[in-house]
Amino acid sequence: MSRIGRKPIVIPAGVTVTVDEAAHSVTVKGPKGSLNSNYHPLMTVKVEGNEVLVTRPNDEPEARSLHGLTRSNIANMVNGVVHGYEKKLEIVGVGLRCQKQGSNLVMNLGFSHQVNIPDTEDCTIVWQDPNHFTVTGIDKQKVGQYAAEIRAKKPPEPYKGKGIRYEGEVVKHKEGKAGKGKK
Repeated sequence: MSRIGRKPIVIPAGVTVTVDEAAHSVTVKGPKGSLNSNYHPLMTVKVEGNEVLVTRPNDEPEARSLHGLTRSNIANMVNGVVHGYEKKLEIVGVGLRCQKQGSNLVMNLGFSHQVNIPDTEDCTIVWQDPNHFTVTGIDKQKVGQYAAEIRAKKPPEPYKGKGIRYEGEVVKHKEGKAGKGKK
């Protein structure tokens, strides 16, 4: 049996979880907002007291793989409406910087134009200083996806490490042309 799937999800105070078994959907409402998600028809989700339980019908490989996934997704929703999620990013390189103008993050990334990144309805960008900003929101998947889309505007290059990277990300550096011919 799945170790993750069989763990009950504790519902904290101030959070309500409703399950619609006919539509196979879960709605979680909390202090930071509301999230709604569908789950696979093989899974059974029940709210008992202040816990959410996810069960599977059999030990088939598909049901086993979906068991832990469904439980993790619901636990992430509960955590998101209580605490929220954030991805910290940093801009590394001479002349590369960002600033917040209204609800847009305006970045100078060494291109001939500025790159404008707007806040979305799910994710907001919090600016700290010209080289650091954070993507925040209550949906873990959307925060991670939006941070990845911002990072893709100028990913770190392997020779000098310039670009947008996650905070704490290690970029392996390559040796340049000058070191290749030496012994």
